[in-house]
Amino acid sequence: MIGPTLGFYLGSRFVKSVAVVFFTIFGLIYMVDFVEMLRRTGDNPKAGAALVAWLSLLHTPAVSEQILPFAVLFGAMASFITLTRKLELVVARAAGVSVWQFLTPPVVAALLIGLFAIGVYNPLSAVMKQQADEIETGIFKNKYLANITAMWIRQKSVDGQSILRAEASSNSGLRLAGVSAFVFDSTGKFLERVDANNAEMGEREWTLNNVVITAPGVEPRRADVYHLATNLLPSQVVQSFVSPESVPFWSLPRVVDDTEDAGLDAVGYRLRFQSLLALPALLVAMVLIAASFSLKLSRMGGVGVLVLGGVGAGFVLYVATKLVSDLGGAGVLSTPVAAWSPAIVANMLGALTLLNREDG
Repeated sequence: MIGPTLGFYLGSRFVKSVAVVFFTIFGLIYMVDFVEMLRRTGDNPKAGAALVAWLSLLHTPAVSEQILPFAVLFGAMASFITLTRKLELVVARAAGVSVWQFLTPPVVAALLIGLFAIGVYNPLSAVMKQQADEIETGIFKNKYLANITAMWIRQKSVDGQSILRAEASSNSGLRLAGVSAFVFDSTGKFLERVDANNAEMGEREWTLNNVVITAPGVEPRRADVYHLATNLLPSQVVQSFVSPESVPFWSLPRVVDDTEDAGLDAVGYRLRFQSLLALPALLVAMVLIAASFSLKLSRMGGVGVLVLGGVGAGFVLYVATKLVSDLGGAGVLSTPVAAWSPAIVANMLGALTLLNREDG
């Protein structure tokens, strides 16, 4: 096994390189967001420079969380290239240290970075993003538009079951527009359809306004107000409109249970939870990819080609991860398969490449 001194040295070099890359990109994201927020709030007297700077700082962690795999990839490549150029890895090889031994510290460091990211950084960034959304609501409350994505809600009540469809929503789903409600009794028999201009969530009921009620064998009739009972709480409806990226890691299991108990779709939250669990494995895959393209550098040149190859491989992995994630979100793949398969396949390919190059 590799000695503790050499292992700590290699691991610390890797962590320092990753930190430099990550915080450099973090700073760039912050600057871009700060300039954009200054542009958006230029004519708003409520938004001073200090508030905009604080708001941008609250935005940045959630955005920078997405670039962590690339920070690990670029940091690993930088550290491996530097160690090779200084002949430190050459000396280590001459002393009998195999590639798998001096890759162990970076791999362990990547696992620890992944665990820190999902256990500490993700909850912190989610809380900061929620705070930023609250501040933005206060600044741009007159400019907020409704969510124009059609939505469906299945619900139960003491009277039976019903399905709500809305063309648009606002106030985190508590106000709906273009509403159609399909009402069933407790045995599942269809009773009537209620079409309304808008609806508002109250305590254990929806209040539909300007409605047309259509029932089998009965002429349609109009009403000013229609009260539709529901088992949903306002907090559950609001929760269903919160994006999975805005929910802290430790709260995701509870959100999944609450969402399913309310009869709402929880696939997005399940996929987010599994993707975060798979993050350490994805970071390990980035280390293996970086090693595949950085440990065979020649002093005669060719560094740029190998670096571009590593970047290209990392980008392909990122695209594949997003593609499989979309398939999981659409229900084509199960959420564990969609979340874990890119990381597992990338680790296998990275290990296979290293075995071929290093062990013949």
